[in-house]
Amino acid sequence: MLGKTANGLFWMYRYLERAENTARLIETGQRIALTRSGSTDDEWRSVMQTAGVEAAFNAHHDTLTKDAAIDWMLRSKDNTSSVRSSIESARLNARMVRTALTHEVWEATNSAYMAARDLLARKVSERDLPGVLGDLRQRSALVRGATHGTMLRNDIYDFARIGTFLERADNTARILDVKYYVLLPSVMSVGSSIDNVQWETILRSVSARGGFRMEYGSQFEPRDIAHFLILDKRMPRSLAFCVSKLRDNLGYLCSNYGNRPPAFGKADHIERKFLSHDIDAIFDYGLHEYLQQILSLLSDLGGQIEIDYRFYK
Repeated sequence: MLGKTANGLFWMYRYLERAENTARLIETGQRIALTRSGSTDDEWRSVMQTAGVEAAFNAHHDTLTKDAAIDWMLRSKDNTSSVRSSIESARLNARMVRTALTHEVWEATNSAYMAARDLLARKVSERDLPGVLGDLRQRSALVRGATHGTMLRNDIYDFARIGTFLERADNTARILDVKYYVLLPSVMSVGSSIDNVQWETILRSVSARGGFRMEYGSQFEPRDIAHFLILDKRMPRSLAFCVSKLRDNLGYLCSNYGNRPPAFGKADHIERKFLSHDIDAIFDYGLHEYLQQILSLLSDLGGQIEIDYRFYK
């Protein structure tokens, strides 16, 4: 199953994951801003840098405000990566490959689209923002649940999973980077109460707070959180977990199609070279530099997948 159908499935699930992750990033920025005294609207520039949407924002706006940044990331039609745009793109791709989906998956996707259309028809107030973000995340989770519960484990499912985990790994790396490199007020804040609150906010943003506390208790060090989100394969949003699943599903495609294209080798390379060290080695290398390298490699892997499976033929 090569070409347009594979392309549609891959991007359908990437867009669904992107919508959820952008909602999580907005919530992260909101929570972190609340922990900082004397915060300014410019902090949202850092959040948009993380999401990769700052340049497009600047092309459409003369000045930056918190409200404008949130609206741009949440519901702007001019932003192709906004939550609303991502859900619309997911549904469009779902329509293109509807015969490859179960009825339950299509219905959950269409329901997510209709809910987003209604929730984001007008500007969301700060009071309503947490509830709206929570509803959008839940809609994405319902599509994921329908996928796991009703889809045959074949190449269709593999491409859906590959799109999901490629986007999720990218997001986890970006959220970690925005915390450690961009949003931390200063080197003097490392280890302070502000620093600890922000790290806990990062855990919340990837739904990892409960799992982390089960493993480490209520006392933690930033290195523990970084290890949990980068190297712990039990955590479903960690880089190690996502890349492991990417490698697994690419491996299943290799078995299905009787070949081993370059994309599998690239995923295997990321896992072996960048996710087999301990966290101290990563900090010694430089967490920001490490995360930027991971983001570059994930982007390269995504491009290779599109080439290997002839998405544009």
